[in-house]
Amino acid sequence: MGHMSGPYIIRGSVSLPEAELTWRFSRSSGPGGQHVNTSDSQVELRFDLAATEALPPVWKQRALERLAGRLVDGVVVVRSSEHRSQWRNREAAAVRLTSLLAEATAPPPRPRRPTRIPRGINERRLRVKKQRSETKRGRSGRDWT
Repeated sequence: MGHMSGPYIIRGSVSLPEAELTWRFSRSSGPGGQHVNTSDSQVELRFDLAATEALPPVWKQRALERLAGRLVDGVVVVRSSEHRSQWRNREAAAVRLTSLLAEATAPPPRPRRPTRIPRGINERRLRVKKQRSETKRGRSGRDWT
């Protein structure tokens, strides 16, 4: 398993500053034997998005808008408790936070340019439509005397 205690890279040269991450540990409700009751393996990682200087202003603005629903006073909170060891949970939480931020700061997708329908296709459609209506009109047998 790769240990990534180093800087958490978001994208390119931008990374999460270790100093701005706040870790909290508490009892996990996840798997584990009797030991689980005494060890604080659940990890809560907080990152103050509103106050950080680590992100380029444009990214920060984007992230604040996109994560608006998740933020509590401008702070992103990520919890992890699926592993039994606190260390693995820390890794998981950090990875989750970086991918969350990478997603939130990604440039918006390019607007879709509608494709033009070739004239021939449109005309063919109308022609077939007219034929069909003729066929159906011929079925109502009111003209047969």
